Amino acid sequence: MSSSSQGELAFAGPGALAAAVRARELKARELVELCLARIDQLDPALNAFRTTLPEQALAEADAIDAGDPADAGPLAGVPFAVKDDLPLRGQPMTLGSRSPAAPQERDAEVVRHLREAGAIPIGITNVPELTLFPWTASDANGVTRNPWDPTRTPGGSSGGSAAAVAAGMVPVATGTDGGGSLRIPAACCGLVAMKPSRGRVSSRPLGSTWLGMACYGALARTVADSALLLDVVAGTTAEDPYRLPTPNVSFAEAVRSGPSRPLRVAISTALPLGEYARLSGEQRLAFERTARLLAELGHEVEPRDPAYGLVSLEYMAALLGGAHDDLGKLSDPRLTERATRQTVAVGRFVTQRVRRRLFARRPRTTARITALWDEFDVLLTPGLARTALAAEGGYGHSALHGLWIASQFMPYYPVFNLTGQPAISLPAGLGADGLPLSIQLVGRVGDEATLYALASEIEAARPWAFDRPHLATL
Repeated sequence: MSSSSQGELAFAGPGALAAAVRARELKARELVELCLARIDQLDPALNAFRTTLPEQALAEADAIDAGDPADAGPLAGVPFAVKDDLPLRGQPMTLGSRSPAAPQERDAEVVRHLREAGAIPIGITNVPELTLFPWTASDANGVTRNPWDPTRTPGGSSGGSAAAVAAGMVPVATGTDGGGSLRIPAACCGLVAMKPSRGRVSSRPLGSTWLGMACYGALARTVADSALLLDVVAGTTAEDPYRLPTPNVSFAEAVRSGPSRPLRVAISTALPLGEYARLSGEQRLAFERTARLLAELGHEVEPRDPAYGLVSLEYMAALLGGAHDDLGKLSDPRLTERATRQTVAVGRFVTQRVRRRLFARRPRTTARITALWDEFDVLLTPGLARTALAAEGGYGHSALHGLWIASQFMPYYPVFNLTGQPAISLPAGLGADGLPLSIQLVGRVGDEATLYALASEIEAARPWAFDRPHLATL
């Protein structure tokens, strides 16, 4: 296979790759070998992976190749990377810390669903310690870099996963999102990421994290592949604290069908009270171009701001309390970084009494904000406030300094973790620095299908799949 054909294969996407494996046009072993070779070639410059699993992945690939194609799943033979905050059986989950971690006894439900669909875990990706910040750098594993420009961050906390997918080292990677941790890296790296509704995807065996704000999903290059992945990982168990009913149609079908009628789209650049981020001129133009495109496609577009109020204070309290909880997952908290210790120290003030008040207030806050969706189907906002930060972000600084940088960088994402609504990040062209721009679509709780349908229209009108980082073509 020529290097050019290998490169095209690396970016073909999980749906196309699995179809080729099922048709016996491609062996699962060939896919795993290709991904391992690209990791060997590119990861020294990017530092996306904490570890790889070559022997295990090749053995699983051989088992798929030896089986009956009729038994192969929708992701047959597709290698995937696992973010280092999801349990992977037999491997330690370190949360980006130097604290020693024992091998996990079981897979996370997300990983189990992917494996049952035929996908093959090939490695574990880097995260900032305790997944706290929107860049990916830690004392334990160093700085992870953006394939579009290695001097910039791939975002966080799913930054290692995003760098791996954007560089074509794997077709797909898992991620989590407690305040933008899927959408931020997608925006930095020119990818698609759906933050599902609360209760759409199981959180087992971890349970409710970040006071119910964290959810689980995946990073992909196209809307269709993102929808396929959510179809695979969706579903909850009786033990999950939040559960939604199964949708009537698949998300993949929503992408194929597109919107069934003109949608009512609210557009807004407003920020919650207390947020003071400055939206860059290029990000504003990307937002405005998308709004015009939606109007040209026949949708009803109208400026309207959600009633955010002081939601940022509720979010910050939940984040700090969640950080304090996550510290308890480490065997030796003394080995954590200074910014982690400072964050957790404040989080201890989020007592059980404070938590009860936060949970009691959340339905009222959610009702106030989601009242917008009584009139509209979708909200369009900018994605990040600018293109990707420097690779180190706020790493090495105090927690206060880091949180300030974070708030200036990604102010449009956290509110929808608190409300539990689905939100998808989409590429929106490239800035003058050659880095991806981004927008966000937000829907009603449980209505990922409408977001996927609209996103597929945007992608068809302004495709981005052939925009690839220069580094990934080497």
